[in-house]
Amino acid sequence: MTIERVDRRLLIVLVVLAFLTGTGFWVFRNVRRWLVVEDALQPARAIVVLSGLTPYRAMQAAEIYRQGWAPEVWLFKDDPRGADEAFAKLGIHHITEEEYDQQVLERLGVPAAAIRILDTPATNTENEFELLHEELHRQSGDKVILTTSPVHTRRVKAIWRRVVGSRPQAIVRHDTSEPCDLAHWWRSTNDVQDVLHEILRVINTSMGFVVRPRR
Repeated sequence: MTIERVDRRLLIVLVVLAFLTGTGFWVFRNVRRWLVVEDALQPARAIVVLSGLTPYRAMQAAEIYRQGWAPEVWLFKDDPRGADEAFAKLGIHHITEEEYDQQVLERLGVPAAAIRILDTPATNTENEFELLHEELHRQSGDKVILTTSPVHTRRVKAIWRRVVGSRPQAIVRHDTSEPCDLAHWWRSTNDVQDVLHEILRVINTSMGFVVRPRR
């Protein structure tokens, strides 16, 4: 083997390694931005606050309501199992997530008459969408606005497509007030945990929910 051929192969290997390194670095820096997607607002049957991270999602829902995009804001009930039962045994009233969200909405100008808590408790996002699909079918609703956290938006859209399909349509919006650093997600342990958790959840959704929540 000639020296020229060795040098040529070494150069090819170095170029490939440089490309892979550069691509990996770009993915590393932009993975959280990839997770964040958002739809343009359209008139809808309701604005739905997905469970989690009070008060930010309810704050975003209140802002969308005040802009006139939907006549109601819907909330999910907490699953009554677990913490509620433990608090009840202690004789302590457990303030649920929907109670906090309702207070946030009313404080930000949403009338109590425009806030609806859905009757059936939801256990996870997939279950929430099954309940929403049934409710929208009963009301002949063709669109719903979903408010969630920025880093959850891609997975929310993927779960909706898998559970519901394209109709009714889900308009996904993220709360703009939630503290997060999209450009430097690796600098915070909370952001790192959120990003890695979401990547695994997106993969699980794309594979058809092979990993299920603990019952």
